[in-house]
Amino acid sequence: MNETTKKLSNISAIYRADTTTKFSRPVLSSRVSAGFPSPAEHYIAGRLDLNQHVVKRPTSTFFIYVEGDSMSGENIHDGDVLVVDRVEEPRHGSIIVARVNQEHTVKKLFIQGNYVKLCAANPDYPDIEITDETDWEVWGCVTYSFRKH
Repeated sequence: MNETTKKLSNISAIYRADTTTKFSRPVLSSRVSAGFPSPAEHYIAGRLDLNQHVVKRPTSTFFIYVEGDSMSGENIHDGDVLVVDRVEEPRHGSIIVARVNQEHTVKKLFIQGNYVKLCAANPDYPDIEITDETDWEVWGCVTYSFRKH
């Protein structure tokens, strides 16, 4: 793997979404304060299934592990899990997973007229300019990301 390829590929694994397995957990009826603590009442208001909230279209949704730090400026870090929807319409500013020269990468989509580039969110990595000769495709839009704390 040459230096260009190392900087391009930042996807380590891709998994199809499995919504047949229910993943529901209790939901508290009150919100948690990120400022000063609140003496809110805590009781269970129901159950929340993450598949229902995170996976809109199971047949077109995949989970992808991130490898590397080229998107750290967008708060996407090494080891994060991305939820990628292949049907979601990519737009200028979308965070996308793209296939470029047989490698998958996650980048921010920049479109201005006919000019397209895939932008890294870390100044240590170059943007990828898309030309007529570039072998590439948008593989899907990132809809959520998860990180262990």
